[in-house]
Amino acid sequence: MPPVEKFVDVAPGVQVWAEEIAGPGEPLLLVMGANASGVAWPEELVERLAERHRVVRYDHRDTGRSTHAFDERPYAIRDLAADAVAVLDAFGIDRAHAVGMSLGGTLVQLLLVDRPDRLLSATLFCTASLQWADELPGPAPALLRLWGELTDERTPEQELEWRVEHWRLLNGTGLEFDEQWFRGLEERVIAHAGRADSPAAHAAASQEGLDRGPELAEVQVPTLVIEAPEDPVDPPPHAAHLAATIKGAELVRIEGMGHAIPPAVVTPLAAAVLAHTTRGRIMEP
Repeated sequence: MPPVEKFVDVAPGVQVWAEEIAGPGEPLLLVMGANASGVAWPEELVERLAERHRVVRYDHRDTGRSTHAFDERPYAIRDLAADAVAVLDAFGIDRAHAVGMSLGGTLVQLLLVDRPDRLLSATLFCTASLQWADELPGPAPALLRLWGELTDERTPEQELEWRVEHWRLLNGTGLEFDEQWFRGLEERVIAHAGRADSPAAHAAASQEGLDRGPELAEVQVPTLVIEAPEDPVDPPPHAAHLAATIKGAELVRIEGMGHAIPPAVVTPLAAAVLAHTTRGRIMEP
């Protein structure tokens, strides 16, 4: 069965692109990180998850095929969490497993405290807890320098090279960097969007209302936190701290993983997610 695409109204004059990949089990929503579209989820991972789930992914506002209009219609990060609920509504999904990476992990945490009724489970990785602790380390200096160039003007060719270099840093040093694979990923992202300018709106979005950390202690939704030991954005002990702030959360470590999903990470990541989402459930083979 071919994927089903939709444009979902999330605010006046604002739509997000979403896609459903049919699978045999319960719905699973993929929530990508900042300034990244839904096709940044590697196809290899989506296919693995779709063996067990009805997978939905989508483009955040100001990414991919969704509306790009931040200057005219500014929004807060918390509004992006409401967009995720709107996507579930558009596909007639009452409750879903949610998998969030980076900013996507922040959004799934907001769903955990605000809309637990819409979640079957949560998986969080490469992200920081809403319950911030001052002693936790920040992003690597090399990344901070590169992020300072986020809104610089670049030709399409220069933009592609910049994105590949960004992935090189995000990948960390635990696994060999496959430049051609990441270049192919970004070529698909650009082709999907139909534009090659640098998406940067999320860096300007208001962070008001994100101080919800204390509420995580009351979460009842089964939650998995995956530690990426080579993550240069949210390095250890961020994952352990996050798991400790969420009641009953499980912590799993994927060796060598940075702030990226290269081919070497797909198998252990899919296995960890599926072990969590199918625990205690009888699934058809």
